Amino acid sequence: MLKMRARMNGKTVLITGASSGIGRAAALAFAREGASLALVARNAARLDAVAEEVRALGVAAEPYLADTADAAQIGAAVEAACARFGALDAAICNAGIYLRCPAEALTMAQIRTVMETNFFGTLNTIYAVLPGMRARRAGSIVVTCSMDGKKGVPPDAAYVASKFALNGFQQVLRQEMRGSGVYVGTVFPSRTDTPQIAHVACPGITPKMAPELVANAIVTCVRKRKKEVLVPAGPCKLLVLGDALSPSLGDWMVRTFQLNGVAPGESETPRH
Repeated sequence: MLKMRARMNGKTVLITGASSGIGRAAALAFAREGASLALVARNAARLDAVAEEVRALGVAAEPYLADTADAAQIGAAVEAACARFGALDAAICNAGIYLRCPAEALTMAQIRTVMETNFFGTLNTIYAVLPGMRARRAGSIVVTCSMDGKKGVPPDAAYVASKFALNGFQQVLRQEMRGSGVYVGTVFPSRTDTPQIAHVACPGITPKMAPELVANAIVTCVRKRKKEVLVPAGPCKLLVLGDALSPSLGDWMVRTFQLNGVAPGESETPRH
């Protein structure tokens, strides 16, 4: 068994989208900190496998099958987790879907599907855990957003819209929870090597990150109660600053560094 730092012994963390990618990496990262895990996802087989990986690190883990887009399902999962562990010390709202499609080609049905999971599904999770945290005057709510919630990158219009909505909601919730004992934070990863974007090729100058880097940022966000964490910090801050100085400069940076990547059947974005 790996020696754990045990900085979160006695704490319980709920993670949505825990069956793969960033969610799985976050589950293992929190387990190494000594936290017990309530794991939520839609794929039972993969979720059970992650729970076994977590238990192998010597901490408790319970899988809960739920679709966060269904308020009743995530509500039941949170209720069951609280019954099992007593209370939730942190909730990592990580579940999401990715749709790569130019804005002009999108249907309203596609946009609504992305919003139901990425935005409303996250809100369903927040509203399921918030009353208990408010009553205890303690707890952390951290959302895995995306750098697409800071700077829109083609051809991800629906995905970008959902992440901008999350960013705005979190900014307000964070301010409203000040002094309540409930901490609110947001993590903004750049392109990450997860199954969702396995079909997207990224240039060498902006390669996909390992999900473990994002997981470590999530743990840091909870432990140090950071309001926002950009991953990787340097390049992401440059993009945010460039876009704040001039949207034209931000657009140029997206094109020049090919931040959109290339999927099968697409041509590379011209550099000019």
